[in-house]
Amino acid sequence: MSAFRPVFTINPDRLKPVLLNPPVIIEAHASLASRLLSYNLRMLVARLFRMDFARRLSSGLLLAAMVFACSCKPTPKPDTEQADQMAMWLDSVPQLKSLNVSNAEIEELRKAHEAGLTDPSTVVMIKFARDRRVPFADGQTIADLLNAGSSEETVLELARLNQLGPWGGEARAMRLTGLSDKIILAVAQRRSQGLPVLTGEKLGEIKNTGASDATILEFVRSGITEQRANDYIKQHNGASGGHGFVYQGHSRKKS
Repeated sequence: MSAFRPVFTINPDRLKPVLLNPPVIIEAHASLASRLLSYNLRMLVARLFRMDFARRLSSGLLLAAMVFACSCKPTPKPDTEQADQMAMWLDSVPQLKSLNVSNAEIEELRKAHEAGLTDPSTVVMIKFARDRRVPFADGQTIADLLNAGSSEETVLELARLNQLGPWGGEARAMRLTGLSDKIILAVAQRRSQGLPVLTGEKLGEIKNTGASDATILEFVRSGITEQRANDYIKQHNGASGGHGFVYQGHSRKKS
């Protein structure tokens, strides 16, 4: 007895695919994809913009923080030790307080005092300034002269003649070239009187010929002209060909 086998029949018409408006479906999918792509692009651009803005903001905040930190550095403390020393020094010279010395004048006095100017001389300097109704401002000039080798008496006399300010630098240069304080004071004396006198440079050239301080001092006090000084220098430097002169007072002597 054979086994029962069911027999199935298939209608070929049923194998045809059933499509409902395929163009409509394709267009719908394409439109959706386009909208999704456009949306994604906008979101990407927005995200990049936010990232760039955040980065710029972070950099700006960092820079602002650095500037703020620098501006918040503590102010350097003044040199209180030096100020205390000056206050103690002023207390030891009560005459200065009665002269109403300003802070600027105290600073100038400090320069001169550190170079060796004594307390009594500082008082004299302030009194000279008060007599002329000007603030004392020659502290550095005094210090330079003292450091160059001039004596305190010379500095005081130059101050009395009012030759520190307008002429202090040249006086220091003269001292450094080896000219004595006596020569410097002789020049300052003539300058204060408005009399003609050789410059410090010309006197230095005479000094370089080997002339003694006594000879140079005579030149200054007699008020020889620059031309006569040049002739003296040429002769003693062997540049006149033996036809110069030897300076003796106010007369010439042929060699």
